[in-house]
Amino acid sequence: MSEVRQAYVDELCRRRPRPGDEWHLDEVFTKVNGELKYLWRAVDQNGNVLDILVQNRRDNAAARRFFRRLTKKTRTVPRVVVTDKLGSCSVAHREVMPSVEHPLQQGPEQPAGALPPAHAAA
Repeated sequence: MSEVRQAYVDELCRRRPRPGDEWHLDEVFTKVNGELKYLWRAVDQNGNVLDILVQNRRDNAAARRFFRRLTKKTRTVPRVVVTDKLGSCSVAHREVMPSVEHPLQQGPEQPAGALPPAHAAA
């Protein structure tokens, strides 16, 4: 039975779209049950959502945790990671993915549609 299950899991992994080599990361303030939380989202250049994480904090440890989770989940490292000017993203990038190019998003504020739109889950 476990052989059938493993074959099924392997097939699902093969069907999953391969993430692009340019990732856009963003964090958003949101309220969950009346408490302020931080929603982190990573999207590739094709608009595929790579990962979403809701956390209580928006510091270096939280950014580092998101970067590590993202590389573990996708099992790949991008060519370019684009973030806003949040300092914790820069620190986490240098520690987790030092060889990856990291241009900062230009402008004082990132416009609402700066990230590619996420594709709806099928």
